[in-house]
This record gives sequence, structure tokens and C-alpha cells, in this order.
Amino acid sequence: MKAIYGAAALALLLMAGTATAQTSYPDKQVRMLVGFAAGGPADIAARIVADGLSEAWGKPVVVENVTGAAGNVSADRVAKAAPDGYTLTMAASSTIASNVSLYDKLPFDPVKDLVPISQVCFTPNILALNTDVPAKNLQELVALARARPGELTFGSAGVGTSQHLSGELFKAMAGVNLQHVPYRGIAQVMPDVLGGRLTMTFGNISAVLPLMRENKLRALAVTSIKRSASVPDLPTMAEQGFPGFDATAWFGLFAPAGTPTSIVAKIHAETAKILARAEVREKFATLGMEVIGNTPAQLAEVIKAEIPVWAKVIKAAGVKATE
Repeated sequence: MKAIYGAAALALLLMAGTATAQTSYPDKQVRMLVGFAAGGPADIAARIVADGLSEAWGKPVVVENVTGAAGNVSADRVAKAAPDGYTLTMAASSTIASNVSLYDKLPFDPVKDLVPISQVCFTPNILALNTDVPAKNLQELVALARARPGELTFGSAGVGTSQHLSGELFKAMAGVNLQHVPYRGIAQVMPDVLGGRLTMTFGNISAVLPLMRENKLRALAVTSIKRSASVPDLPTMAEQGFPGFDATAWFGLFAPAGTPTSIVAKIHAETAKILARAEVREKFATLGMEVIGNTPAQLAEVIKAEIPVWAKVIKAAGVKATE
């Protein structure tokens, strides 16, 4: 009987300790992993949110760039981390919604091993060319690609990213042969497009917009269904003969599966407050990114809807990741 009482007392103490830890969260540094290089849209979104959380909590929220395999390395590390709220990830839609179809075997399950917190923002891609490329519109680019099969190149932030899948979707719909050149981040792609080592990129608007405004790149189209508020004069791919073309990237905050719901709720509530601030929304808008800030349940529904959509696109394009 004493042993039973002792076990019960120990269980109560452990429960009390867990409750106290959840109530006092965070009482130390929080790490937010990003699967792409510094300077890219995922990194930008992470740093804006991390700065806001650090200010609100009075504890440092440190962004760490852990690149590789289109965000899989970072997501896997978070999926296998202790579910205590001290290791988070700002993951891209490609990592969560399309890599499961792109890779034969992932080291983690994006649905089962990660808990959604909030879909932070989304950004369309812009099809942008080196200014020396003799194509002033999408029709001329298609004609050039058909005249020079396999010679034109496009760079992306990695296999399976929205930039890569935008290019593959374009190849399939236009019936052209372009060579994909993967990098570890969009920030590494842009110098090679500017220098003519790459023909083009379907770059995130945050990376392309400043160079486009300075006339250092020639922008032909935006990859979202609707025109972007940041560049309302730039037509969509759909408007230029590619009906239904839609390839945008979103970035969301996730924790390891098993993270207490009270901690997930606390992170979400504070993130929502940050994203509601006028100055934060303006900062995102300046970068061509639109704030979402939905709930964990809403983000889970987005993922559930998008996985089969991208599976169909990837199968139709015949794309498979080899890294």
C-alpha cells in the first residue's frame, strides 16, 4: 500500500512539475530553425517573428539556419527534438506539403511528427530573367526555350522548393526543356542570374522585387492566381496563356509532436499579436509578403488540402528528388 501511495505521490509531483514548466514557459532561450539560407523569405519571416517573441517574452528566440534537402534537414531535427517548446521551426510549404511526394522516403512525417502553430505569411514567386536574355514577354521566352532546348537554365533555393516546382510546372505546361540548377538558398541564386550564369529564376518576390525595381532583372510574370499587391502591374502566368498556374510559397511555425497544447497555444497567441501589428504587416508588405496568422487547426486543414494537390503536380511533371 505504501508503494502505491508512493507511486501516486511521485506521479502528482511529476504532473505538478510539468504544469509549472508549462506555466513558466519560456524560462530560457528558444531556438527557431530555418531550413534555408539567411536572407531568404523563410529566414526573413522567422527573424521578424523571433524578434517579436523575444521582446514579448523577455527571453531570446534565436534563429538558426540549418540548410539541406529543401528544408528536410531542419524539419527532421525539430521533429526529433524534445517536445517542450524550446525548439521550433519556420518551415516552408514545400517542406511540409510537397516533399512528401517528391522524396521516396522522408526521415520524418510532416503531419504526424510536427505540430502546426500558425501559417505566418505567403509569397508568390516572380519569373525573372537576366536582362541580356532576348525575351521581353512569356511568349518570347517559350519560343526561345523551344529554339534552344536544354540550354536555358533556372535556379531555385533547392530541389522541391516552390521555386523549383514553379519551374517544373512551367516546363510541363509550356512543353519546354529547361535545366534546373538547385542552390541552398534564394540569396545564392540571385547573383548568378544577375551575372548571366543562370538564365532565369522563379524567385520569391522578396528576393526579386528590389532588383526588379532597380531594373537589374526583367520580370515577366507572377506565379499566383491573382496579381500581387506589391507589383499590381505585373501579370500572372495564367493571364499569359497558362490557365490555372498557381505556385506560391507559405511559411509556417511548427513544434515537435507531443508539445503541450498550452505551450502551442501560448506561442500561437503571441505570434498572432505580433502579426496583427501595423508595422509588422507593413514590413512584410514591403518585402512582397502577405501576412496570414491563422490558427493551428486552420494550418492543419491547409496542409491536408495541399498535400494531394502537390502530389498531382509532381507526378504530372515527373519530378523526383535525388538528394
